[in-house]
Amino acid sequence: MKYTMLLCLSLFFSLFTVLSQAQTKETFEVQKIAPGLYFHFGHHELPNRENHGGIANIGFVVGKSCVAVLDSGGNPQQGLVLKNTIEKITDVPICYVINSHVHPDHVFGNRSFKGKGVQFIGHKNLARALQLRSAFYLQRSEEQLGVKLTPQDIVLPDIMVADSLTLDLGGRLLTVTAHGSAHTDNDLSVLDKSSQTLWLSDLLFVEHLPVIDGSLKGWLKELKELSLLKVKRVVPGHGPVMGDWPAALKPQVDYLTMLLKEVRSMIKQGKFIEQAIVEAGQTAAGRWALFDAFHKKNVTLVFAELEWED
Repeated sequence: MKYTMLLCLSLFFSLFTVLSQAQTKETFEVQKIAPGLYFHFGHHELPNRENHGGIANIGFVVGKSCVAVLDSGGNPQQGLVLKNTIEKITDVPICYVINSHVHPDHVFGNRSFKGKGVQFIGHKNLARALQLRSAFYLQRSEEQLGVKLTPQDIVLPDIMVADSLTLDLGGRLLTVTAHGSAHTDNDLSVLDKSSQTLWLSDLLFVEHLPVIDGSLKGWLKELKELSLLKVKRVVPGHGPVMGDWPAALKPQVDYLTMLLKEVRSMIKQGKFIEQAIVEAGQTAAGRWALFDAFHKKNVTLVFAELEWED
């Protein structure tokens, strides 16, 4: 067990040293996907010194009295560009920054939004997760992202969500829901009731390989419950906006279910984690962007989760 957990940690931290060779995206564009709802499309890249970690989908919702930011970006400059973009589109003040989870590509624009009247919202576990990882994130930021981050860039939530929270933006209600351990142990989703848009962030990956940093079984449980919601569109953390719900979930559910079945079978056969890393889930290769970067880590974490189950 100790060896397995050490291997999990080693593989997890090694991901932050992998560099993508993709070209820098010079423009920052937002799409209006519904009235008052704007979305910036990220790119299927690993964080590197060219993209500075700005690789995730981020956006904002405009009400009559407040704007809510949906993830702030992967670095302070991207956060500032997002803030400036919002101020060009509307005079409505920014009241909330909702952080969907702990990963750097979603939270390191936070500092650019700090100011009077702005509250940061996160899962009840987010503050702990940020504090546990902050030293590593800050240590590696300049080497990996080409951005020198400081402790001021670790912005903890002012409002922590344990179950659900309703935000009134002025004639526009957002339901913020805290989920059990899934992609991470600190995932939030946001439902914009006005446009019937569900912002799932990294609870849903489209085209980009799903990345496990929480619980495989927990993630499948959360996805089953989310599939029951009646919505017009969903916004993933990586990949295009999807209008076919819950069918949009199928590729991700199929991949996660395959991992569950194959790794569980290997454990029952007495196979070791090294064998699982090489063999499990290989039929999915070629179907997902960044498969080679994340699949082995997924198998490692799934093995650790399943090897002591009843």
